[in-house]
Amino acid sequence: MYQFFIDGSQIADGHAIITGSDYNHMKNVLRIRPGERFYIAVQAEPPRKYICTVDAYTEQSADCRVLSEAMETHELPCSITLYQGLPKADKLEWIIEKSVELGVDRIVPVAMERSVMKIDPKKADTKLNRWQNIAQAAAKQSKRDVIPNVCPVCSFPEALKQTDEAQVKLLPYENARGMEATRDILRTVQQGEHIAVFIGPEGGFSEKEVKQALAAGFQPLTLGKRILRTETAVVAVLSMLAYELEE
Repeated sequence: MYQFFIDGSQIADGHAIITGSDYNHMKNVLRIRPGERFYIAVQAEPPRKYICTVDAYTEQSADCRVLSEAMETHELPCSITLYQGLPKADKLEWIIEKSVELGVDRIVPVAMERSVMKIDPKKADTKLNRWQNIAQAAAKQSKRDVIPNVCPVCSFPEALKQTDEAQVKLLPYENARGMEATRDILRTVQQGEHIAVFIGPEGGFSEKEVKQALAAGFQPLTLGKRILRTETAVVAVLSMLAYELEE
């Protein structure tokens, strides 16, 4: 079934109203007919998801009726924040899309010592809006219950400070020990814990950054004997976490 996101103000008394681009997509692209079922995920605290159908279309909105609450969650049992070293060109867009599909809750782009990409301050808001739209589209496609938040670019020290409250801190690093040590680390992660994952840019972490991360409590782990591209490392570590955590 298709899925749409709304906020709490758009649903009441068993009815939800869909407007804007989602209304156009529903009516004119997907051509969802009255009676056809789909999901509506309500972005509230806590988030809720319902199975709905269209009662009627107006010129600017779709009046949807709630049929039942969708009890199955599509979220991981842990909260994961990805701290991604700024990569070249448009790789970050791909990383955002895939990391959302794999279950992250928050994505923080980080300007690291070996990051080639530089964000023009004049274009920062435009970039951030585009990244957030990519996250929303990926969340919709993968039937997520929530839309992960993409944060503004920050420095490496600022990112480290943000991880103070994380219970699990992971640093995929090419000089880390073998895979058995990686398995041991991942098996200790408990449901409900907040996980922080740092991924370096194309040139990897600098020695200074590695020392700072280790001093902040990060555990280095290997992703295998092969050297992975930054975008591949993201998929690898998140897939490993999902494998260990999901029931």
